[in-house]
Order: sequence, then structure tokens, then C-alpha cells
Amino acid sequence: MRIAMLAPIAWRVPPRHYGPWERVVALLTDGLVARNIDVTLFATADSRTQARLAPICPRPYAEDSTLDAKAWECLHIAAAFERAAEFDLIHNHFDFLPLSYSMLVKTPLLTTIHGFSSPRILPVYQRYNQHCHYVAISNADRHPSLDYLATVYHGIALNEFTLRQEQGEYLLFFGRIHPEKGVADAITVAQRSGRRLIIAGIVQDQAFFEQQVAPHLDGDQVQYIGSVGPDVRDALLGKAFALLHLVQFEEPFGLSMVEAMACGTPVIAYRRGSVPEVVQHGESGWIVDDVDAAISAVGLVGRLNRAHIRAHVTAHFSQERMVDAYLQVYSTMLQSRHRSW
Repeated sequence: MRIAMLAPIAWRVPPRHYGPWERVVALLTDGLVARNIDVTLFATADSRTQARLAPICPRPYAEDSTLDAKAWECLHIAAAFERAAEFDLIHNHFDFLPLSYSMLVKTPLLTTIHGFSSPRILPVYQRYNQHCHYVAISNADRHPSLDYLATVYHGIALNEFTLRQEQGEYLLFFGRIHPEKGVADAITVAQRSGRRLIIAGIVQDQAFFEQQVAPHLDGDQVQYIGSVGPDVRDALLGKAFALLHLVQFEEPFGLSMVEAMACGTPVIAYRRGSVPEVVQHGESGWIVDDVDAAISAVGLVGRLNRAHIRAHVTAHFSQERMVDAYLQVYSTMLQSRHRSW
């Protein structure tokens, strides 16, 4: 089986800090290579992979403002489709744009839909619904107008996360600084519960950060430490009392929830999108509906068994399970193609 893996190029594969799509691509690609699958990864030239790397863009455009994102995306996607005949299938993690290339080649295209950034992109998925194949990253993120081969949850490399049996003392917000990610509610929960809050992540909305976050930063109860990479992530997640995931939108998956739980750290999250699929209420965390309920949940965290939380991730969200699921999807696609011939 020869797979072309088409990654985004906003960040490196794997990302140095932020980059959830790129992180999933890295784990899937290396996991497939470990199963002796022939994979060519189309990613930035500075990417690190066990697969055969096929770079066009020299660096992530999110890290180099001199690169025009649209120009390099055009070249990057074209490079994969120009070589389409070399592969049994192309696995697209680049959102909707590669779909418009799909009818120009004979090689089947699988697209993992990593959430819908806007309803305005839906017509592209609808246009190619009968020609391409789609995978959802949660059942909650499936759109009723589209057909899907499967739902495949993201997996993580469990050896990158350490189970810490001892309970931490600070609350943690780990994600993009953006209104939809819920950092404002996390600050409120921390202040009203009397717990220290550490905020980690890239600032995606500067005005929001300056108006809703910065005024609360006192270096003591509320602290912002910026974006963190894998060298810091394990300890930061593992030493937290709980992860606050109080999202204001329908969460497509929520990789940070799984990473926190892999360390044994409970998650307190709003009942939005995929959250009930990822968090076991009363077992690996608490699913709540508002700030008051989140504050009450902080007082219940001590009831949870951190080893059981880790076991939940091991059973459902490992890299191995993700690779298994995608291999089944690939097999289904290729068998269907052969039958159509």
C-alpha cells in the first residue's frame, strides 16, 4: 500500500509548539511506517518523519511572515496531485482545498475533516461528497449533509505523557487564546474557586487577549506562560489539579483533553460538541453546563482516580488505535475501488 499523506504547512510536522493537525499527521504517519506501510509525507521541508518526506514549502508560513500562505499552499497541494499516479490513495489533512483537485486524478482521495472552520466551506465538501471519502474526528462533528466512511478519534503517543498519581494544585487552561476556547470562563472559575490558574497557548486574538485576559494577569493567581512545546507539556499537564476546557463552540475533538487525561489529570469541560465522547463524566472528569457547575466540579476533582483516567485514554485514544482505524478505512476504500472496476 502506497500512501501520500498531505499535511498542512502552517506549522512543521510534528509542530514545535502549537499545531494539532500537524501533530496528528506526525503520529499517524510514523505509526503507519512502523506497520511497514509505504508513506510519502507532503509537509514543510523542516519536518521530521520516519516516512519519505516530499517538501515544497521551506518553512511553516505561520513562523515566517515573508512566505505568502496562498502561494505556498497552491504549490504544496499541486505537488502531491502531480504525483498522484505513484500512490494507491491520497490522505488529505489539508481541509477543503485539495478536494477541488480530486476529479483531475484517478487516485482516490480520503479527507479527514478536522472540524469546520466556517459554514461557508461546507459547499466544497458537499460538491465532492459522492466522489471523495470523508472521515470524522468525532460523531458530534459529522455534518448531516455529508457521508462518512468512519469516525476515527485522534490518538496520542502514550510514552510522551507520564501518569502522575499525586494531585496537582493549579488549574490549567491549555489552548488557543481566542473567545471560543473559553479562557475568560476559566479565569472566572479560578478566581471564584480560589485556585491558581496557569494559561498556556498561542494568542490567536490579540484584542481579546488584551481586553479579557491581560487585565487579570497578576503573576500569582492568574499567570500566562505562552505557548509550550513537548519538552514542557508533559509536566505542565501532569502537575495540574484539573484542565479547564470551557469551550464556547462545538468542539470537533479537543486533543488537549486527551493529553491531560493521559497524565491522570481530570478535565472539567462544557457539554459542547465532542466533549461527551472524550470525557467520561464522573470518571475521567466532569462535564458541566455553566460557570457555577464548573466551580462545583473543582470541589469534586479529588474523588477521581488518576490511574483510571489514564486507563481511559489508553483504551480509547492511543496512537495504535488510531493507526488501526485508519488502516481499516484504507482497506475499505481500496476494496470498494477494486469492486467498482
